Parts: sequence; structure tokens; C-alpha cells
Amino acid sequence: MIEWKTCTIADLGTVVGGATPSTKKEENYDHGTIAWITPKDLAGYTGRYIFHGERNITECGLNSCSAKMLPAHSVLFSSRAPIGYIAIAGQEMCTNQGFKSVVPYDNTDYMFLYYLLKYNKDKIESMGSGTTFKEVSGSIMKGIEVTVPKSLDEQGKIASILSVIDEKIEKNEEINENLAA
Repeated sequence: MIEWKTCTIADLGTVVGGATPSTKKEENYDHGTIAWITPKDLAGYTGRYIFHGERNITECGLNSCSAKMLPAHSVLFSSRAPIGYIAIAGQEMCTNQGFKSVVPYDNTDYMFLYYLLKYNKDKIESMGSGTTFKEVSGSIMKGIEVTVPKSLDEQGKIASILSVIDEKIEKNEEINENLAA
């Protein structure tokens, strides 16, 4: 029998916000090699893993703002405009300020965390605030209560079952794209 615990997202990983280097300085973007993701990059995106966005930034751009490098397997979660786009970092990357990404701790299965955030998208979105558009702050994101298996092994088993389903969906989409071409 699986033992479950109630905890917060902050108990599962480090919540990290992103930033945007000044677009007025060419040296922040020209010939950039650092993957930099914006919510626009996830609009209509159906894959689980993302490796790059529309634009990259340079080391200079990264150092010019408060963006942080996220390790592979961090779970990217858009926190505004709109709330709830989600993907797994397929490599080291950073995001703009439209994200509250979660870098999972060693006792958290990153794939389970992905599905957990996906499942709780509406709950997280309902906690957003703002007048022009809703946004989820870092402190709100950290404090979201969730229920998870205590065992990393059990988290992995659940994620594995859900992954098999997603892999079949991704394969069907690939087949459909090939047929359309």
C-alpha cells in the first residue's frame, strides 16, 4: 500500500523565477547559445520535454539580469500570461519572468513532479492574482499544498504509468505529422 503525505511544492523542489535581459542590447541575444524559454514557446506545445525556445541568450545576457540556469529535468511552469503551460527542461536552460519553475530535490521524481503540477494546474491558476492579468507569485507557488507518495520509488512507478500513455500520444502525433507531410 502506498503511503501518502501532504506537503507543499517547496518541500518537493526549489521554486525559481526567471528574467529577461534587456532587448535593447544586442550583446544579450546575438549569437546566444543559452536556451531561454518564454510562455510563448510553450503555446500549443504538446511535448513533455523542451530543449530550446525561439530565442537564445548570451552569457552576457544571462549575467545582466536575475535569470538563473535550471538543470535538465527542472519542471517549467508558466506563472502568467497564461498560467499553467508546463514542460520538462530537456537540457540546462533558463526562462523569462513568466515562469515559476521547480528544480526537484533528490527525494522527488521529476516526471512525477511534472504530472503533479499538470494535475494541479487549475488549483494553482485559481490562486493567481492581478488586475491586468493573473499571476502566481513565487511565495504562492511555494505554498501550494499537494499530496504525494512518500516513497521516491512509488512516485517513479506512478510517473512511469502516465509516461507510457504520453509516449503513445506523442508517437501518434508524430505519425499524423508524417502522414500530413
